[in-house]
Amino acid sequence: MSSSRSDADARDLAAGVGATATMAATARAIATREDRALIDDPFAEPLVRAVGVDLLTRLASGAQAPDDLVGQMWIDGAKARTKFYDEFFRAATDAGSRQVVILASGLDSRAYRLPWPAGTVVYEVDQPRVLEFKTRALAELGAAPTADRRTAAVDLREEWSAALRAAGFDPTRPTAWSAEGLLGYLPPAAQDRLLDTVTELSAPGSRLATESRPNPRPGEEETTRRRLDRISEQWRGQNFDTDMARLRYLGARNEAAPYLLGLGWTLRGISVRDLFAANGLPPLTDDDLRMGDLLHISGILEKSAR
Repeated sequence: MSSSRSDADARDLAAGVGATATMAATARAIATREDRALIDDPFAEPLVRAVGVDLLTRLASGAQAPDDLVGQMWIDGAKARTKFYDEFFRAATDAGSRQVVILASGLDSRAYRLPWPAGTVVYEVDQPRVLEFKTRALAELGAAPTADRRTAAVDLREEWSAALRAAGFDPTRPTAWSAEGLLGYLPPAAQDRLLDTVTELSAPGSRLATESRPNPRPGEEETTRRRLDRISEQWRGQNFDTDMARLRYLGARNEAAPYLLGLGWTLRGISVRDLFAANGLPPLTDDDLRMGDLLHISGILEKSAR
């Protein structure tokens, strides 16, 4: 493990790794204002407001221009990634899936904004305080889920399947799983356990979408750390204290795509670079974090692993 982040991290939405969920929602709010043809998340801005971090509220509302603080790559990435997962869930439900699990759901509002078919149950899995906050904030906005939304409050770095089952999850039914923007915040062994558990809980016909990041080349980990430190310094200059390098588990790990293939999933993937091109977004520039090489992958499990 090459991060000093505590495994006891409480995932406060205004600090620590939990703040990354609020930063992601901020990017979705900006992206929604720019291009509703690719992303339309009407709950992103009000959820950021509810968290109460002044800088993120100004950015999400448009009161402060993103400038270099939230680079266009991150805004365009929010457009492409949100569309990828929205389309994944639509394809899964079109194929008959009526059980959905959103892992590390954070401030994701898909249970409230997607047109789920009748009878769909959407399980959101995340820390208790995150789920409690989002449920309360959206209720205060007068928003109602568009599916049967159920929550499983648990830390995904620990054993989490029991909490999901206790919420009503049925492992005999095909499930559409998402692990969006999650794996890099798990230690390598916890990532493997999570993918193993998803596979064990998946009936034939289940589907999965996540990201597969290439392992660092020699010397690249330090380059990534320096780049993340520079980004963190920019945010601290705006009185928002974050340490992006500390929040991530850097270094080598099992790449998700080949690991899932080994578990029996049939996958297809598209790089961020190609996803940008497919959606008419400008090509990546200054990509020293190798974001363009990251794969968005989706797949189906034809046979049960049990």
